[in-house]
Amino acid sequence: MALQILNAPGSNPREIARQIHEAIAAAIPSAEIDVEATSGSHFAIRVTSAAFEGKTRVAQHQLVYGAITPLMTGEQPPVHAIDRLDCLVP
Repeated sequence: MALQILNAPGSNPREIARQIHEAIAAAIPSAEIDVEATSGSHFAIRVTSAAFEGKTRVAQHQLVYGAITPLMTGEQPPVHAIDRLDCLVP
C-alpha cells in the first residue's frame, strides 16, 4: 500500500498559519512571530523572543515545537511539516 499524506479536510493554509501563530504566542508571550504557508500543509516560522536567550538552538526549537504539537498530531493533522524554523534573540 502506498503512503498517503492527507491534509485535514477543508484546511485553509491561512487559517492554519493563524492557529500556529496563536499557539506560539500563547506559549511564548511577547514573541514576534511570522508564519508563512510554503506549500499545502508545510510552513515556515520565524520567532524572535528574549525567552530564547541563553538556550541552545535545540532548546529554542523545543519551545516552538512544544507549542504547535497539537497541530501536528492526530489522525489528520493540519500541519504536516515545518520546512524552516528560525529562532532569534532580539
